[in-house]
Amino acid sequence: MFNEAKRLCFVLLSAFVSIIAVAQEMKVEGVLIDRDTKDGVYMATVQLLKQDSTFVKGSLTNENGSFTISVPSEGRYILKFSSVGYKNVTKNFVASAKAKDINLGNIVFGADAIMLKGATVLGQAAKVTLKEDTFVYNASAYRTPEGSVVEELVKKLPGAQVDDNGNITINGKEVKKILFDGKEFMTGDTKTAMKNIPTSIIEKVKAYEEKSDLAKITGIDDGEEETVLDFGIKKGMNKGLFSNVDLSAGNHSRYSEKVMGAGFYDKIRVMGFGNINNVNDMGFHGGGGRWGASLQGLNTKKMVGLNLNYDDKKKFKLDGSVRWNHSDGDMRTTQTTENFVNKSGAFSNSNNINFTRSNSYDARLKLEWKPDSMTDILFRPQFSYSTSDSQTNGYSATFGDNPYNYVSDPLDGSSISQLSELGLVVNNRSNRAVSYSENKSVGAKLQINRKLNNKGRNITLVGNMNYSDNSSNNLSLSNVHLYQVKDKFGNDSTYQTNRYNYTPAKNWKTDVQLTYSEPLWKSAFLQFSYKFTYNYKKSDRSTYDFSNLGENYFDGVLSGYRNWNSYIALLDNNLESYYDKSQSRYSEYKNYIHEMQLSLKVIKKKYNLNAGVMVQPQTSKFIQQYRGLNTDTVRNVVNVSPTFEFRYKFSKTSNLRINYRGTTSQPEMSDMLDITDDSDPLNVKKGNPGLKPSFTNNFRLFYNTYLASHQTAIMTYVNYKNVRNSVSNAVTYDEKTGGRTTRPENINGNWDTSMAFMLNTSIDSVGVWNVNTFTTFNYNNYVGYLNQGNVSQKNTTRTTTVGEKLSFGYRKDWLDVSLDGSLNYMRTRNLLQSNNNLDTWQFSYGGNLNVYLPWNMSITTDLHENSRRGYDGGANTNELIWNAQVSQSFLKGNALSVSLQFYDILQNMSNFSRTVNAMQRSDTYYNNINSYAMVHVIYRFNLFGGKDSFAKQHGDRQRPGFGGGRPDGPGGRPGFGGGFGGGRPPRF
Repeated sequence: MFNEAKRLCFVLLSAFVSIIAVAQEMKVEGVLIDRDTKDGVYMATVQLLKQDSTFVKGSLTNENGSFTISVPSEGRYILKFSSVGYKNVTKNFVASAKAKDINLGNIVFGADAIMLKGATVLGQAAKVTLKEDTFVYNASAYRTPEGSVVEELVKKLPGAQVDDNGNITINGKEVKKILFDGKEFMTGDTKTAMKNIPTSIIEKVKAYEEKSDLAKITGIDDGEEETVLDFGIKKGMNKGLFSNVDLSAGNHSRYSEKVMGAGFYDKIRVMGFGNINNVNDMGFHGGGGRWGASLQGLNTKKMVGLNLNYDDKKKFKLDGSVRWNHSDGDMRTTQTTENFVNKSGAFSNSNNINFTRSNSYDARLKLEWKPDSMTDILFRPQFSYSTSDSQTNGYSATFGDNPYNYVSDPLDGSSISQLSELGLVVNNRSNRAVSYSENKSVGAKLQINRKLNNKGRNITLVGNMNYSDNSSNNLSLSNVHLYQVKDKFGNDSTYQTNRYNYTPAKNWKTDVQLTYSEPLWKSAFLQFSYKFTYNYKKSDRSTYDFSNLGENYFDGVLSGYRNWNSYIALLDNNLESYYDKSQSRYSEYKNYIHEMQLSLKVIKKKYNLNAGVMVQPQTSKFIQQYRGLNTDTVRNVVNVSPTFEFRYKFSKTSNLRINYRGTTSQPEMSDMLDITDDSDPLNVKKGNPGLKPSFTNNFRLFYNTYLASHQTAIMTYVNYKNVRNSVSNAVTYDEKTGGRTTRPENINGNWDTSMAFMLNTSIDSVGVWNVNTFTTFNYNNYVGYLNQGNVSQKNTTRTTTVGEKLSFGYRKDWLDVSLDGSLNYMRTRNLLQSNNNLDTWQFSYGGNLNVYLPWNMSITTDLHENSRRGYDGGANTNELIWNAQVSQSFLKGNALSVSLQFYDILQNMSNFSRTVNAMQRSDTYYNNINSYAMVHVIYRFNLFGGKDSFAKQHGDRQRPGFGGGRPDGPGGRPGFGGGFGGGRPPRF
């Protein structure tokens, strides 16, 4: 009896344990497949829901598109799949102990010829993912206002910065090239893409290091990689036609008009752009603390561009672009500067008006042909032509003490008189200038590679040719008043410098390189290359001097572009009679370079190693006729550059990279000539025959990883650079005239380091809540020269900069809210001028809001407080900046959108900029218009997919609602019912 009871307990216990085990082991799995590419969909969101749509748990697909989710108990469930650019898919299933493993097989994702008119994709995409050393940013996770271009998207990416000139830096490296779906786009120009491609067509942005043409073929890194941004188009838009027209007008005569059209087919892609605006190419920011507007004055810019990509998928590829750019500029600046040229400092103020206009034409091609599997031929021709005009009027003065200690406007006439009586005015200068330049260039690159076997042995021949023909005309008029120097009558000294220069110049560069790669053993390769380069530069400046004709001699001439003839017509004699041989300058430069490089590369599953050395003997010949001296000199030098790179792959999403490069650079030959150039008496330059070559050590450590469980991306880097025999200008300052004499000198002790840490993570499993932090640290040790008692002494300036950007966000289909703050602290310590030590703070905090309403309306607004501390002269400011946009969509598929944008509603944004370095501290005010309103009308026409596309693509755009309203099936229009959750999806 006891044994039977014991056996029964054992059976019941085993059954109970089995039930528990089955319950714990129940799971559902499958694979998400892209309908077009048949590849697995990476990083798609998978949500396990109960039948009432209550969330249970979530997961993400891996790089193969596979997913596995454990099921907590038996019952009926729903799986919801979402990813950027795809329609949501739901699958019903029943979990039971009898079938503990449920395999749903392949689940197809596809756009199915939808009308992608700025569609908002449902679901919370991971903001950033990593795959080896490539950062992948999901565009839908960074909400931008309606009608935005990709520049506004890039500004939101973790680790990315875009300056006022449109230069892009990401993860500490400048972006040199833009790609579009992996294909070259407007090569040589990053701004066209940034200013013209709408965010509504972008699915992902990739950031990575692209190898050079040579490294792509040989597989051996040559250190010439470029940081690129690769914009990926939304799924379903890779075949068909689409266009975007954006017309806008605002108060203060502001306007911005853009048009873009594209046709994508199996083998060919064509994209065209047109743009005209007078808002400095500035889009609606819609978020983040922003320090002033684009400080470029007032500009009108025009652009027309065409980009072409062709790929027959077999042997031939073509990438080409042609563009025209025009700009008209009106920049008016007021500047206050303290130059650290002596122990007490020299103070100067200036007012300048600068009008500019320019035209540029650029055409480039890339032709790649593979006649067979062992041969690759690459040809890159290019052509450019540009003209540039400018006219400048300025007035400046130099003081022996800070003039703001005595007057409020130092350049006012009465202030100059008052300061002069106090003996504080050193000089003042009024100047006018008119200039025009014309530049023509043509170039080509030919690369032929032949694989000698399939094990890595190959030979490559590369040839480059570039020729340019340039010319410039420049008329400059300058009146100088010296208050500390008296003439023979006891009056203040004055002089005028009036000159007209005409400078034609020609440049020619050609090189031929032969590279051979030899496999040594498995996964190891040796590469040897020899390169010969010939450089030729010729410049022949003719100078006509008609100085000291009197301060008011040319007062009656009105300013205008290229109007130097109006000035020349007032001269008593013809222009040739004023030719000044001593000021004219002829120079001819020839450079012969032999470059030999040997490198070893080891490629393993977990790591790559690349080490090499480059030896570069060169001969330079320099001829110059200037200042009555004829120079004919030859210089022979040898440069040596070691390189080392190591990459270790911990996993497919975790990567460590270490780089070292040493480079030798030679001083300019013109700096080594023992000549005194006093053509500008207030800026005298001397040469130094004893200059030595400098050697720079560059070290970089980069690490990134990605944790899929919480969509966590981590990046950090450390950069270090030091320069031996750096060239610095020793400055002798004349306190009586305010003039400076500079002479280049070698100096040691210059080094700097920079560090950064980036963390982007979701707090929950599906990415509704997320946090991003980006921390930077920079330290610069700059050694220069300081003039004390007409003796130059070494002076060290140490600058420490700490920056932090922190943001916290909440994202739902219809709502995006974020709070953010930024801090920048700079500490400067000057060894010989402790009174110039600085501790400055710039900090910003605020929030952004994006609301998508069910009647096709969206509201975007941001409010930020920007503050400065530690400055002087009234620069400690608080600026509360508020921007807002309201957008309404109309027509089928929301093809038409109307937006009302308000910039700087409270009119608090300043036009102020401050720069501080080892040589000076400068404050500049610009004539920007920051506060205005604009109305945008945007129309999109998109046609994608197969023969039934046109009929299907006139359905309404899928807009997010306020909850889980029931869809009407695949491709149907989402409803807005169901309140805040609880809508029932269809059964399958």
